[in-house]
Amino acid sequence: MRLGVFTPLLSQLPLASVLDKLKSLGIDTVELATGNYPGDAHCKLSMLEESSALAEFQKVLADHGASISALSCHGNALHPNKARAQHDREVSRKTVLLAEKLNIPVVVDFSGCPGDSPHSTAPNWVTCPWPPDYLKVLDWQWNEVVTPYWIEHGKFAADHGVKIAIEMHPGFVVYSPETMLRLRAIAGASVGCNLDPSHLFWQGIDPIAAIRILGDAIFYVHAKDTQIYTANLPRTGVLDTKPYTEERERGWIFRTCGYGHGAEWWSEFISTLRMFGYDYVLSIEHEDSLLSAEEGLTKAASFLSGIVIREQAGAAWWV
Repeated sequence: MRLGVFTPLLSQLPLASVLDKLKSLGIDTVELATGNYPGDAHCKLSMLEESSALAEFQKVLADHGASISALSCHGNALHPNKARAQHDREVSRKTVLLAEKLNIPVVVDFSGCPGDSPHSTAPNWVTCPWPPDYLKVLDWQWNEVVTPYWIEHGKFAADHGVKIAIEMHPGFVVYSPETMLRLRAIAGASVGCNLDPSHLFWQGIDPIAAIRILGDAIFYVHAKDTQIYTANLPRTGVLDTKPYTEERERGWIFRTCGYGHGAEWWSEFISTLRMFGYDYVLSIEHEDSLLSAEEGLTKAASFLSGIVIREQAGAAWWV
């Protein structure tokens, strides 16, 4: 197990400066975004056709002794706006091709979310089974939109030797272990999970129990925490739609690792991942509105590196 960083939090810096900063924190593995929601500050898909740009990109990585753990293109390929959906689909396809070219095993994405009919203009995330209209919408989404796209895209990824790790994120059709495994059954073995515990905590899903459910469907892991504010939760419930910056009023917010759950929890999380066969990268993602990117990254790296080192030492002792 080793630490990495998802770099959009440092998008204002050129890639070389990002790698220098991370090296000072003892990290030489990065997850780079290629477009859609997280942007493409450090990895341009145009490199597929521009050999000189690709060579320069690879030189920067080599000069810094850095490796890429995953490419990320979190988007909504199922968006009811056809132009938006086509854009996000093209970014995802090209990201798979670039991953293949760079010998990167994993692409991280969202499952997407359709509207409620062929005439919709905005996504419609169904959260309850009643009134019965919602179940009709859900059936239409999965049967008419989700299934055809993901059968095709899962095969495309498999044909190019790349795995797609779906981040279980509320607002999209895959947001829980159950919906993740449903999509995997449709799309095939090339489609699995990006396990980000922060999105499970506030839904009332224990991320450690989720590891046991998902097993070898876990392709990638984001390291991000969530803090539950029990004083607000009875008023807001978990489906809190206030902006993340309204921290005082929310029932929960995203936090830097260690600020929502302590070292004991993260140690068990890492141990359980290893128990179920995941021994790859913990990719730090910063979305803590109470800490700057600099402070959040530094604290998360320090907190997690100590845990990873202890866990590795314990595993080595038993061997």
